[in-house]
Amino acid sequence: MAGASKFLTARNSSIATAVLIALYFLKRRRNASFSRSKKGGSDSSILNNDKDGKKEKAVVDRVFFARIWRIMKIMVPCTCCKETGYLLLIAAMLVARTYCDVWMIQNGTMIESAIIGRTTKDFKKYLFNFIAVMPVISLVNNFLKLGLNELKLRFRVRLTRHLYDEYLKGYTYYKMGNLDNRIANADQLLTQDVEKFCNSVVDLYSNLSKPLLDICLYIFKLTSAIGAQGPASMMAYLIISGLILTRLRRPIGKMTVTEQRYEGEYRYVNSRLITNSEEIAFYNGNAREKQTIYSTFQKLVDHLHNFIFFRFSMGFVDSIIAKYLATVVGYLVVSRPFLNLSHPRHLTSTHSELLEDYYQSGRMLLRMSQALGRIVLAGREMTRLSGFTARITELMQVLKDLNTGKYERTMVSNQDKGSEVLNSVPLIPGSGEIIKTDKIIKFDHTPLVTPNGDVLIQDLSFEVKSGTNVLICGPNGCGKSSLFRILGELWPLFGGHLTKPERGKLFYVPQRPYMTLGTLRDQVIYPDTIEDQKQKGIPDQVLKEYLDNVQLGHILDREGSWDTVQDWMDVLSGGEKQRMAMARLFYHKPQFAILDECTSAVSVDVEDYIYSHCRKVGITLFTVSHRKSLWKHHEFYLHMDGRGNYEFKQITEDTVEFGS
Repeated sequence: MAGASKFLTARNSSIATAVLIALYFLKRRRNASFSRSKKGGSDSSILNNDKDGKKEKAVVDRVFFARIWRIMKIMVPCTCCKETGYLLLIAAMLVARTYCDVWMIQNGTMIESAIIGRTTKDFKKYLFNFIAVMPVISLVNNFLKLGLNELKLRFRVRLTRHLYDEYLKGYTYYKMGNLDNRIANADQLLTQDVEKFCNSVVDLYSNLSKPLLDICLYIFKLTSAIGAQGPASMMAYLIISGLILTRLRRPIGKMTVTEQRYEGEYRYVNSRLITNSEEIAFYNGNAREKQTIYSTFQKLVDHLHNFIFFRFSMGFVDSIIAKYLATVVGYLVVSRPFLNLSHPRHLTSTHSELLEDYYQSGRMLLRMSQALGRIVLAGREMTRLSGFTARITELMQVLKDLNTGKYERTMVSNQDKGSEVLNSVPLIPGSGEIIKTDKIIKFDHTPLVTPNGDVLIQDLSFEVKSGTNVLICGPNGCGKSSLFRILGELWPLFGGHLTKPERGKLFYVPQRPYMTLGTLRDQVIYPDTIEDQKQKGIPDQVLKEYLDNVQLGHILDREGSWDTVQDWMDVLSGGEKQRMAMARLFYHKPQFAILDECTSAVSVDVEDYIYSHCRKVGITLFTVSHRKSLWKHHEFYLHMDGRGNYEFKQITEDTVEFGS
């Protein structure tokens, strides 16, 4: 007895020590989180959604279930859909698997009883029963896996398409990155986070449904075998342990959100290195970029270290409460009727029957305790799911706001640049009016204001009718690009009236044209598809004429076919890409075109032809260029001085001298 007492004392001391270690890590994590929130620093630049307490909370509460329900209505749009069918298939397979488990327990007990009783006939009988049922059990398990994997994929398809429908509606994708700063890494949310969210939802459905079915069935079986007190004790333990663990796991949701944000920033700095590799190489900036990447990566590593230690401490507590203590409670419950010698079963059952009954009840209670433990541990996955749910919900809310004309951005105005102007203009995004009219562009007392609130021109008024080309000039930062963004409806109006054609009748050609993924034909007709080309009745021969007009006919001869696929951003030179963009302009024939230094890499003779052809086909041009040779192709000029002043005048010989 003394030896046993010492053993128990030593064991209890080790458990107490482990508990103290776990509590130390929990306290360490909370103190670290508190200190970071106090000092701000670099973390505040990443977690920019913490401002003003507007950050979405990632905890399991009523708000979490409301968010899940809202997203589930997207992933399961109606009762008669494939997703509902897979949900029912999974439920049916879970029920079948539970009954298979019960049968396996009963049949396994009979096999062991036959072995102990040395009954060859019964041993062969139950063994052959097991062999006969094996294919059915295997089929049930694999149907369950099929349903789970298909449901994950179907959920991802539904949610991804819904989000992309909102993200690519109008110019929302542009506004999210340029007008609104609530979402820093939309690409990660639309890809990785959506996949993890869908997988987590389906896994949680499976991990909760199966244990709940097991508990219901085993409670029924055990109540008839050992009474209702045993299952009731287990259920009470489930409720108490679940409340304790749910409280301890609350930080997991917030830590998951933080982890995904750090992962997003780490991917962003790597993608910037790839996108701007040439410029960085010219600057010999590899050491500086390495410092930036290492700094971003270190923030992620530090957070993951904290997360690992937190999971270690929570894993210890989970194992003690949800696994080992649940097993202890199971032993206490199942042993009670057998250790009580006054129980009626001791008077009516033989020793072998009691042994068989104990094995069967014990295994059922063990399975029930494991099911209870899985439900308790499922709370951990639910807490992690709350983090993904908060991020997906935030994305959906931002998309909804942007599609209704609302955006949130830190308003940082340059007060040194005309503070008296800022005080006289009410900065209300969307307060201006856009009037859609063909063959005219008119700014009527329209302020030229950036989304940040910087007023470039207080009151801009001029009118351009179709057939009148306008040259835009002025120093860098005066508002030339801002004017075009307002014309293209990328930026909101802060007042006044803007009269312009529909979006499709206004075409923008930048200095570095965009070459899409696809065929040579796609480069000319973008954003049209080949079906759109056929519907417009434009044959490939006309496309060939467009290429010949801009001296690109040799590309078709070189590639041999309109359907040739290349990486056209690399295959074409800078001048070829600019001429390809002009061929694209000829194909679309808009009413107005904005040419933003788009002929800087083109020879003067090709440039003259381009401008002459645009006038011939009726395309009115707004041109930004520093070339003197282009003044002759325009009737008016708009000059902005960068200090809030502008003049819109007709081009004369004196004007040309001024411009040169």
